[in-house]
Amino acid sequence: MDTASPTHYRERLSVPIRWWAQGTMLVASLWLAVIVAVPGAVAWAVTGAAVALMATLFLTYGAALVSVEDGWFRAGRARVELRFVGEVVPLDAEATRLVAGRDADARAYLLLRPYRKKAVKVSLSDPADPTPYWLVSTRRPDALAAALTRAVESAT
Repeated sequence: MDTASPTHYRERLSVPIRWWAQGTMLVASLWLAVIVAVPGAVAWAVTGAAVALMATLFLTYGAALVSVEDGWFRAGRARVELRFVGEVVPLDAEATRLVAGRDADARAYLLLRPYRKKAVKVSLSDPADPTPYWLVSTRRPDALAAALTRAVESAT
């Protein structure tokens, strides 16, 4: 569940329903190809393994969490203290495409999902960290940017 308050934000970047529908159709096609070639029990075992693999991949890939809580900004496995967060810029789809592509810095931390077109660019001010900014996918870039900005202001 996604939550947002003035200084707290939490969002899971779960895969969209269309991925589940397309994956299900792929597994059904696999089942159809296998059921005519091997005994039924083997076909069902292969199909069951494919369903388990698909679910594991989608759930793992979609488990990325973006949050602003307890003095930390977390994006996937990475986290940074709010005192090191600088400018926060919400990006629309076109700006995200440019910052992730043509205008990208190879040292940046990226948590991008192809099914989330918008993002937030978070500049870092930690002199010990060579990472200039984080680019983080989100459903609601304005809400995340506002929560981050308020949290940084209240932390200082």
